[in-house]
Amino acid sequence: MSVPAKLSDVEPRFFTRAQWASFLLPTLLLALVLPLLNALLPSEHLLRPSDFTLNLYGKYATYAVLALGVDLLWGFLGILSLGQALFFALGGYAFGMHLLLMIGKDGQYKSKLPDYMVFLGYKALPVHWQPFYSFSFATCAVLVIPALIAFVFGWLAFRSRIKGVYLSILTQALTYAAALLFFRNDFGFGGNNGFTDFKRVLGADLNSPTTRRVLYVSSVLLLAGVFLLYRWLTRAKFGHLLQAIRDGENRVLFSGYATASYKLFVFVLVAAITGIAGALYVPQVGIINPSEMTPEKSLEAVVWVAVGGRGTLLGPVLGAFFVNALKSWATRSVPELWLYIIGGLFIVVVLFLPGGLISLPARFRLLWARYRSRASRPDSSTFFQQP
Repeated sequence: MSVPAKLSDVEPRFFTRAQWASFLLPTLLLALVLPLLNALLPSEHLLRPSDFTLNLYGKYATYAVLALGVDLLWGFLGILSLGQALFFALGGYAFGMHLLLMIGKDGQYKSKLPDYMVFLGYKALPVHWQPFYSFSFATCAVLVIPALIAFVFGWLAFRSRIKGVYLSILTQALTYAAALLFFRNDFGFGGNNGFTDFKRVLGADLNSPTTRRVLYVSSVLLLAGVFLLYRWLTRAKFGHLLQAIRDGENRVLFSGYATASYKLFVFVLVAAITGIAGALYVPQVGIINPSEMTPEKSLEAVVWVAVGGRGTLLGPVLGAFFVNALKSWATRSVPELWLYIIGGLFIVVVLFLPGGLISLPARFRLLWARYRSRASRPDSSTFFQQP
């Protein structure tokens, strides 16, 4: 039996040259070329992407980070979490608190308190708001708060060996309960309206084109970095272990691995990174409210992953951009049909394209190979002709 010359002969490569090119070219286009065209070309130029377009793509990039987290849990670990939007919204709320405090006396009521607090009769800023004057504290909170909630929930769930549909229902219940608390405004987070009318971040005007470009580039670079991190995790031995847990957790458990610890680590990691995406989402969209953490938002993220291609990493990114672009068009043109469109799209993908959009090139190549094979096959009638 032959022995491999080196470890790379048996271990999958991180990226082939073609894959590096496929990754770097879109990243450079989105993170460098588009912002430069927006900054340097006149507004009426045909090749100049508008400020609205950059802002929209930045929003899609943060959604794609959310989709990548769902895919790492669902596609590689077998955990269908229906509460990932909660961590996205918690990161947004943590950073939104800082942005709201930075408005200062520029609000409608010319008070140091946020406008909604003045309207509701607050006399002083709540104690738990005070640390969010600090940008550093708010940035840490963006990571720590989602990670802490994920740790507590995951430790209780995975330690009890809850999995499958029961775990999915629990994650959905978690985000639904959190949404109800935020809607009731028991913690002073603005209730239904949430936070809005942000003015500045680090002293820069949030509405200036330069700030908008920086936020957009930050979102694209975050997406690229998270993609590389998850790619590295899934291609390493750690990733093989995650897939083994997905396919047969009891066998992995009997082999001596603490499967609950691995699941908890991934669950907390995804929650923290998803919180960063939520923090970048808020200043670009200009609002954060409890509707961003409802179960419907988490279900949308699952649809993005299914449409793009579960367990592929690249597929969820394509799915997030495609479905949200379709939503942007449909909610303007045929808003009453949007729910039917996304429902029909999900059904079509599940029944006829289980591999998602990412599987289309391979399917086309297979169809072309079959066509060439039939075309090159000799006519059977020639076998019966006399020489």
